[in-house]
Amino acid sequence: MASTRRTVKTKIKPPRKHESEVSLDETWSRLSTNIREIHNQNASNLSFEENYRYAYNMVLYKNGGILYKGVCQLVAENIDRLAQSELVPAFPSGSSKDPVQQSQEGESLLKALRRVWDDHTGNMLKLRDILKYMDRVYTKAADVPEIWDAGLDLFLKHIIRPPIQDHVTSAVLSLIQIERDGYVISRSVVKECVDVLLQLSVDHDAKTVYKRDLEPAVLTASEAFYSAEGKQLLETCDAPEYLRRVEARLDSEQARTYHYLFSQTGDPLRKILERHLLTHNLSTVIGMPNSGLDVMVDLDKFDDLNRLYRLFLMVPSGLPTLRRSFKDSILRRGREINLASTSIDTGQDMDDGDLNDTENTKGKDKGQGRTAMGPPTLTLALKWVQTVLDLKDKFDCIWTRAFDNNREVESSLNEAFEDFINLNEKAPEYISLFIDENLKKGLKGVSNPILLILALIDSFQKTDMEVDAVLDKTITVFRYITEKDAFERYYKNHLAKRLLLGRSVSDDAERGMLAKLKVECGYQFTQKLEGMFHDMKISADTMQAYRKYLEGVLAPEVEISVTVMTSTFWPMSHSSASCIFPEILIRACKSFEHFYFSRHSGRRLAWQPSLGNADVRVQFKARKHDVNVSTFALVILLLFENLADDEFLTYEELKTATSIPDTELQRHLQSLACAKFKILRKHPPGRDVHPSDSFSFNNDFTCPMQKIKISTVSAKVETTKERRETRDRIEEERHHQIEACIVRIMKDRKHLTHNDLVNEVTRQLASRFQPNPQNIKKRIEGLIDREYLERCEDRKSYNYLVRVCDLSVVPHLIVTVQA
Repeated sequence: MASTRRTVKTKIKPPRKHESEVSLDETWSRLSTNIREIHNQNASNLSFEENYRYAYNMVLYKNGGILYKGVCQLVAENIDRLAQSELVPAFPSGSSKDPVQQSQEGESLLKALRRVWDDHTGNMLKLRDILKYMDRVYTKAADVPEIWDAGLDLFLKHIIRPPIQDHVTSAVLSLIQIERDGYVISRSVVKECVDVLLQLSVDHDAKTVYKRDLEPAVLTASEAFYSAEGKQLLETCDAPEYLRRVEARLDSEQARTYHYLFSQTGDPLRKILERHLLTHNLSTVIGMPNSGLDVMVDLDKFDDLNRLYRLFLMVPSGLPTLRRSFKDSILRRGREINLASTSIDTGQDMDDGDLNDTENTKGKDKGQGRTAMGPPTLTLALKWVQTVLDLKDKFDCIWTRAFDNNREVESSLNEAFEDFINLNEKAPEYISLFIDENLKKGLKGVSNPILLILALIDSFQKTDMEVDAVLDKTITVFRYITEKDAFERYYKNHLAKRLLLGRSVSDDAERGMLAKLKVECGYQFTQKLEGMFHDMKISADTMQAYRKYLEGVLAPEVEISVTVMTSTFWPMSHSSASCIFPEILIRACKSFEHFYFSRHSGRRLAWQPSLGNADVRVQFKARKHDVNVSTFALVILLLFENLADDEFLTYEELKTATSIPDTELQRHLQSLACAKFKILRKHPPGRDVHPSDSFSFNNDFTCPMQKIKISTVSAKVETTKERRETRDRIEEERHHQIEACIVRIMKDRKHLTHNDLVNEVTRQLASRFQPNPQNIKKRIEGLIDREYLERCEDRKSYNYLVRVCDLSVVPHLIVTVQA
């Protein structure tokens, strides 16, 4: 019988759990042992794969917390061990005062800190590689720092703490101080310590231990050091040495920051130096007696001045202090120059020479006595301008070489020169005299033949380029004058004398100077001056025509050369000094008038004898001489023509016969009777002319020269009375200019408020002078009275009133004559 087979069902067992072959305690025991070996620098004998597996298994089997805490504990123990074995023995003793020993002790501690850091970071790098799985899995899940960051935190907690932290900071500060005192330290050691502190962050907020602990300590120590340093330098150094020391300190701190401190420490450290060495001591240093700014300028110490400029430029208050002191220095020198010129009022010069020099050998003592009274006025006036020019050149050189052409310093320089130049009320006259001297040809006051030859040689050496260079410098001083209208008046007077007497060095030089003035002040300023040149040209043509006219008629006994001047162009007054001409001169004048009026109708001529001169041949007992005198002097000499040798004329008789004003009569009699060439005798003898004196012809006069020039005594620089008269005329002209300016503005604007009108008048007239607001107000009132303007109902503004006027003008000409 067939047997049946039972079917057996296969049973599938669940997979067996992979239990750890080694227990947790054994795994951690092996791993911790290996970590200690790593701390003991025995990592070369260990297996990286084995240690990685240990850490991996512990994290895998949910023991990551035990692993993390255990590793941190081992790291902390190792740090403490290193601190006790490396750092504590290296603490400075603090008992030595020797900077070298202190430096060695400090460097030893910082080296130990670096060794501990290097040991710690080397170990942490190995541990980070072993614990990578833990950092990837456990630390993120548990929200704890990775093992590297945990190691830095442990270093910060166990090393950067008192007393280690205090000793490290003190060591760094000590080394910095030792280096500041001039000793050499190991900068690399400090740099390595700073690098350690820069890598340690506080609370993971990016603020490093360096910024929290070391930098504030360095800045505090630097604050105290440089506060004391600034006071010490002020007590022991002069200004140049102080500036050199400060510059050296700035350079050394910059190098210190670059070599071993953090770069961000440089700015606050520099501000400490600038505050204690510069800002607090600016005025003291620049004003140091015997070594400050004034002395540097006097001795042309351009390097020291440039150092001062560069250092002062570093601080906000430095440049204003420098500008103020620079301006004060210029002003002080300018006031001294002005003070030196105050004695000018006492002297007198010749119109075209000295008072014909002193008297002959017989009168030498008197001449010396006159010279001792005071220096010649022209000499002092020219010296004032030349000294100002030299001062300007000096400070321009300083501005260029020491102050790097700084525009703000240039502004202070210009303000200072403008201030002190305008403090001298005679400045416009002096500058005009200086230009006159450089544009004038001829030699003055040279009686010795040898000196004459030397002077001639020197005059030939003055080229047009040299004259032009001097005039260019003079224009720079002219720019500073606020009363340019006063300069114009003086310049017109001096130009008129040069043109009428033929004393200009060259026509090109004169016109070149006019071109410079036109560039500075505009066409209106030089319009009348150019008119004077035009008159001279027209007069030359007129005289050629007059000489041709004389060929066809009976010529007068005296040959004359006439200059016809337009009265509005020339500075002479219409009411000229009166004089009764002799008949011989009257006939010559009538002849020219007849010729001139035959060519021009509706014109009026006024003769100006004070501006003319004459060449007359005089017969003395010994010989004849050709004498050049002024027209007034000629009129006086002709009165003695028919007098006997023993006859004389009194002062009153001369005054009655000539009608010459007392001032002019005394000046010309002094030239004829009291100077070197005594054509007349004065009774009684003396240097000054009085109304009680009498005069006779000096028939015994002798002189080795055939031609003699009798120059008129004339004050080159105005006296107080003359200056007052000139000032009155200038003020009168200003009144007209202000009124013309007001009318011109109102004609254009039609309506303006009072303040706007005053401001606009001041602006337009500033190129000529600075008008006083009170004077402007008075001129406005005068124009309202004359119905040029009307006041509005608000009492604060004005309207322009249209005026229709018909003016007929008679040309007025003034004439000089040369006989």
